[in-house]
Amino acid sequence: QVQLVESGGGLVQAGGSLRLSCAASGRTFKNYCMGWFRQAPGKEREFVASISWSGGSTNYADSVKGRFTISRDNAKNMVYLQMNSLKPEDTAVYYCIADLNWRQKPVPAYWGQGTQVTVSS
Repeated sequence: QVQLVESGGGLVQAGGSLRLSCAASGRTFKNYCMGWFRQAPGKEREFVASISWSGGSTNYADSVKGRFTISRDNAKNMVYLQMNSLKPEDTAVYYCIADLNWRQKPVPAYWGQGTQVTVSS
């Protein structure tokens, strides 16, 4: 069982930056690939980024490549999403996820409660 708690969301102007954090409970954190999904109003939830068990591999949605960076600290049971050059279309609730397997698009076994990111134009 893994519990995920996100933080770091907020309101930012277009072109600005935010760093999301996800704190994971449980001793088996290093056994999970981690990632982020997001859901904008009226839209389906979509994949944003993922990172492998050791952090050696990462994957990004085309819409965020070059702007977002995912990282993890297994010693602290933490996952981060650094978001730069934010655009109004990045406005969404961002969810931290955990997946036992490394794959092109994660199939989450666990979800956090979400954190709101709002980018004003």
